[in-house]
Amino acid sequence: MQAIKKSLFLQVVIALILGCLVGFFFPQFSKEFQVLGDAFVKLVKMLIAPLVFCVVVLGIYGAGDLKKAGKVGLKTIIYFEIMTTIALLMGVAVAYIFKPGAGMHIDVHSLDAASLTKYNENVHAVSNFPDFFLNLIPQTAIGAFTGAEVLQVILFAIIFGIALSQLPSEVKDPVASFIDKISQIIFKMMGLIVKLAPIGVFGAVAFTVGKYGLASLMNLGYLVVLYYACVIFFVVVVLGGILRLFGFNIFKLIGYLKEEILVVLGTASSDSVLPQVMKKLTQLGIKNTTVSLVVPSGYSFNLDGFSIYLTLAVVFIAQATGTALSFHDLIIILLITLFTSKGAHGIPASAIVVLAATLNSFPAIPAVGLVLILSIDWIVGIIRAVSNLIGNCVAAVVIGAWEKDLDFERAHQVLNNPELVKQQVQEIEATETVASPALHFPIAKDLN
Repeated sequence: MQAIKKSLFLQVVIALILGCLVGFFFPQFSKEFQVLGDAFVKLVKMLIAPLVFCVVVLGIYGAGDLKKAGKVGLKTIIYFEIMTTIALLMGVAVAYIFKPGAGMHIDVHSLDAASLTKYNENVHAVSNFPDFFLNLIPQTAIGAFTGAEVLQVILFAIIFGIALSQLPSEVKDPVASFIDKISQIIFKMMGLIVKLAPIGVFGAVAFTVGKYGLASLMNLGYLVVLYYACVIFFVVVVLGGILRLFGFNIFKLIGYLKEEILVVLGTASSDSVLPQVMKKLTQLGIKNTTVSLVVPSGYSFNLDGFSIYLTLAVVFIAQATGTALSFHDLIIILLITLFTSKGAHGIPASAIVVLAATLNSFPAIPAVGLVLILSIDWIVGIIRAVSNLIGNCVAAVVIGAWEKDLDFERAHQVLNNPELVKQQVQEIEATETVASPALHFPIAKDLN
């Protein structure tokens, strides 16, 4: 019992099992538990905007050299674009090789488009470049924090951080100290909320099993199986291969992040683990200035699993509805998805919304075909969120190594013995009550 009390990992595992059992044996009753999962995710999203603002501003301030911060940002965007392109191409390739929609012969006139109404409300946010560009800019500074668009918060935080860094020390240092103290409160709040993760996971899993049946967690058709296999291949081979170039093992990194990954598996949302992931990456030996720039921006610009699903689903709908696609059509779809895959974070049911925007930009494929994949969105969203999370963690390692902001010796020590690191962190937190999570994540020099 003591081990369960101390381990969030074990608590979430138990919650997953209980959620499956309750959903299976009491399907009608379990549907009422949806509120628990939704409430947990909503609590987390409540703190995302101020959290991102604090870590980005303090990251720029802590970098000191704006040229250095700009170079990190440029390399980050280049890396994100390369990985997104690979993911989009993989989705198209898998769809054409395995043809998950071939032979379905769906009559689009038989599909009920009414179920798509609620998703079309947000399509304008990602439908074309002018709208996307203007949507980066909030109506007001306060509006960046009251909306759901994290890119607006990042833009405001970058401008704020750059301006702060250019002020005299007697002005910028007290402001940075104040933001640092605010960030400590936010991280403490997030820590309290994360303790509720098992409850959120239980509610989300019980609801899903109760509504769709236990089979919904195991077998939702060829498309789901194909997508899961494709994502696993991408994580193990593509991301694993990139990490291997720097001397790291993808399985050790996944093991190091097992608690966070399990929470994401249960909630189908990576928002809930943002602060813990950033803290763990800094404990891994990556400078917190790099982590604070790479990870928050990755939540909008580096959605690997999301990108794979985007092109796979588009081609699947084309195959299912008998829409022939030429090579020229595929090039256009790739160009469209390179754009629409950005900024999906913060949009409710983002995959369906972005797919609707993509199909609206390419009318040859009937947008009503989205009805075909509505029922599997949650189940594919699980692995989608996990792969997005792992992709961003790999990005932080790669950019850290690229910029020489990674302590390789420390990283190997952490990955080879993560339990020792956890023990060291607990000892530090017990003795250093005034440490700041934002500016002073435990790093190599603190833990050695």
